[in-house]
Amino acid sequence: MINTLYLPELREMLVEANSVELHEFCTALHPARTAEFMEGLTADESWAVLRHADPALRSQIFSYFEHEKQIEILEQQARSEIAQLLTELPADDRVDLLHDVNADVVNEILPLLPVEDRRNILRLRAYPEHTAGAIMTTEVAILSETLTVRQALTELSHQAEHLETIYYIYVVDSDDHLRGVVSTRQLVSAIGKPETRLSELMETELITVNVLQDREEVVDRVAQFDLLAIPVVDAERRLIGIITHDDVIDVVREEATEDAHLIAGVAPLDDSYLKVDLLTLIWKRAIWLMVLFTAGICTAFALRHYEDRLTLAIWLIWFLPLVNSSGGNTGNQSATLIITALSAGDVSLAQWRKVMLRELVMGLALGSIMATLGVIATTMIIPSSPPLAHYLVFPLTLFLVVLFGTLVGSILPLLFERMGLDPALMSNPFVAGIMDLLGITVYLNVAIWLLTVVSKVVPPG
Repeated sequence: MINTLYLPELREMLVEANSVELHEFCTALHPARTAEFMEGLTADESWAVLRHADPALRSQIFSYFEHEKQIEILEQQARSEIAQLLTELPADDRVDLLHDVNADVVNEILPLLPVEDRRNILRLRAYPEHTAGAIMTTEVAILSETLTVRQALTELSHQAEHLETIYYIYVVDSDDHLRGVVSTRQLVSAIGKPETRLSELMETELITVNVLQDREEVVDRVAQFDLLAIPVVDAERRLIGIITHDDVIDVVREEATEDAHLIAGVAPLDDSYLKVDLLTLIWKRAIWLMVLFTAGICTAFALRHYEDRLTLAIWLIWFLPLVNSSGGNTGNQSATLIITALSAGDVSLAQWRKVMLRELVMGLALGSIMATLGVIATTMIIPSSPPLAHYLVFPLTLFLVVLFGTLVGSILPLLFERMGLDPALMSNPFVAGIMDLLGITVYLNVAIWLLTVVSKVVPPG
C-alpha cells in the first residue's frame, strides 16, 4: 500500500528532474525496499530513477525487480548503459537474464562489455541447462597455496570488491587445480602467525561438484553437508566457479514447483501462472487430461465387461465409488510420500526392498481399518437381512484395494526413478486412474467369487 501511495511523488520527481531527491530516494532504503516502492512504475520510469543511483547500487536495486521488468529494461534502454549495468551484476545473474533477452539485443550488447566479462558470459551460456555450470558464478575468492597469511589478506582485500561472497576462500596450485579451502574465519584467526602458508592452513577434504553434474545432485550435496557455497570443478579438478546458497534456493523452488505441477497432472509451466499465455496454459492442461481420459476408457471397458454381473446384483454399483476413491486415495498417499522422499534424498533405489516392506505392512494395517468401516457401511446401506456373502464383498474388496493401492503408489515412482525418468511423472491422477481400473477388476471378481462360489447362487438385485 505504501509503495502505491508513493508513486505520485516519484513521478513528480521525474517530471521535475529532481536529481537530488531521486538520488536520496535510491540511497535511503535497502535496495529491496527501494525496488518495492517502484513496483507501479513502468520499465522506462524505473530506469529513469535508477540513472540517479551509483552503478553498484543501481545493479542491486535492479536485481530486485520482477524478471519481466528486467528484461524490458534490457531490451529498451540504451545499449551502452545496459552494458555498464551488466558489468555490475553477478556473473550467473547476467547469464540468466541474457538467456531470456532477444538474441539480436544480446548481440548488440556483448561487444560493449569488457573482454573478460564477454568471455565469461559466453562460457557460462555454453553449459547445458540444468547442470552445475549453468547456475554457477565465476566470481570466487581464489588464492595460491604458496601465499602466506599476510599476503593472502592483502590479495583478498583486492579481490573482495568484485566477489559475490567470501565465505570460503579456495586455494589452488599454479595450474588452478583445487587444492583446499580456507574459511574467512580461519584466515582472520591466523593473523597472529602471518608467515604461515595457506598450504599449511587449508582443509584438503573438499566437497565438490563437476561442472556437468545435474543441478538436483548439487542441491542434494549442499543440503547434505550444510554448505553456504560449493566449488565447481572440471574433469581435471580445475576450479571453475562456485554455486552459492541463494542459487541453490532458486533451484529448489523451481524443482518443487515443477514437481507440484507434475503431481497434479499438469505439464510444468515455463513462467508464473498469471504470465503464461492462456492458450499455452490450456494446452499444458489439456494434453494431460487427454492422456488420463484415454486411461479412463479402460475403466469403461472393464465395466462393460462385467455388465451382466452388475445387472444381476445391482447393489454392487452402490459401493463402486467408495471402492475407487479408497484405492485412488491410498495410492496417491503412497505415491506422494515416495516422490517427496526421493526428491529429498531420504530414499534411494537401493532401499526399494525396505520401502516395499513398509508399504506392505502399511497396506495390511490400512486395509484392515477400511475393511472394518466397510462392514459398518454395508449394514447401513444394504436393506433387510442379506446373505452373509453380501456383507463380505465390500469389506474384502476394500482390504485388497487399499493393500494394492499402497503397493502400486510406491512401486511406480521407484520404477520411474530406475528408468531415469522424473518420479513425479507418476503423479496422483495416473495412480488414481490405474487404481480405478484395478479397483473395478478386484471388486467385481471378489463379488463373483463370493456370490457364486460361497453362496452358490447369484442373488437378484
